[in-house]
Amino acid sequence: MKKTAFYLTLILFTAITIKVDAKGEWISLFNGKDLTGWTPHGKATWTVQDGVLVGQGGMGHIYTDATCSDFEFKGMFRITSTGAKSNSGLYFRANPPEDNPDGFPRGYEAQICNNQDAFTGWLWKPGTPTGKATELLTKDGEWFEYRIKAVGDHIKFWINGKPVMSYEDSEYKTGHFAIQCHNPGMKIEAKDMYYIDLDKKK
Repeated sequence: MKKTAFYLTLILFTAITIKVDAKGEWISLFNGKDLTGWTPHGKATWTVQDGVLVGQGGMGHIYTDATCSDFEFKGMFRITSTGAKSNSGLYFRANPPEDNPDGFPRGYEAQICNNQDAFTGWLWKPGTPTGKATELLTKDGEWFEYRIKAVGDHIKFWINGKPVMSYEDSEYKTGHFAIQCHNPGMKIEAKDMYYIDLDKKK
C-alpha cells in the first residue's frame, strides 16, 4: 500500500511539473550538478563547485541550450578577482558569431562589472554601453540577484529587487542566455537561474 501511494504521488508530481512548465512558469537553467544544458566557447574553464556554476581562466562564454525571445529571468551572481579587473555579464537573445564561435556573442548583455563607468546594471550591445543603470548596487565578492525582463523592444533590469535600467531596442530578436568570463585572474559564479518563456503565455 505504501509503495502504491508513493508511486501515485510521484506520477502526480511529475504530471504537475510538466503541466506547470507547459504553462510558462519558472524553468530552471542550471541543475547545480553539472554542465548539462550548457555549451562553452572560448578559453574560459567552466566547472560546477558546491552547486555553483564557476567560470575562470580566460575569455570565454557558456551558452544555455534554451532559447527564447520574450522572457523574464532571475539568478544569483558573484564576481571576484585576484589582482585583475572583474568583468562579466549575462547575455540574452544571444548567439555565437557564425564566423567565430569563440568571439563575443551577438546579442544583449546585462553587465556585471563594479570598476568602470558602465557598471553592473547597464545594458550593453556588442562592445557598446547602451542602456544606463541608475546606480551601482553591487560589490566584488558579494552575491546579488539579477532580474531581467524583455518583451518586444522593452528591456528592464532589477538588482536585488530594485529597478535600475529601462531601455527600448529591437536589434536582437531571439537567442540563448550566456555567461561571460572576460579575462584571466577573475572568477564569475552563478546559481539559482530560472526563466519564464513569455512566448508561451501569448
